[in-house]
Amino acid sequence: MGMGILQIVGLGVISTILILMIKSQRPDMAINLTIITGLIIFFIVILKVEGVIKIVEKYVGVAGINTFYFSILLKIIAISYIAEFGSHICKDAGAGAIASKIELSGKVIIVTLSIPIITSLIELILSLGRKI
Repeated sequence: MGMGILQIVGLGVISTILILMIKSQRPDMAINLTIITGLIIFFIVILKVEGVIKIVEKYVGVAGINTFYFSILLKIIAISYIAEFGSHICKDAGAGAIASKIELSGKVIIVTLSIPIITSLIELILSLGRKI
């Protein structure tokens, strides 16, 4: 059995205690520990999500849903989480301006990726209007 929420929270709490203890004397080490802890938790969660994605992909295939649109949705979800994670790391390190740029970049990339879905919806709406 992989790491559950108790282990993740335990890792986070222990890391936070260590960070608070060393922050005043070694702020560089505190930032490194923050980043490393965040990455460990991020990869643990990614491994959990990977299993869910495989199950959903199976049902998408069985239902005959176009996998092109499904893959776009997965990319959008991944980009939003990755951008948020990167933004929080920058904020933790005191780089709020960079965090804002990461958030903006994530939003722009998400809009760009969603163009095929938006186009398809518009075409569907137009085709329904012609049938009426």
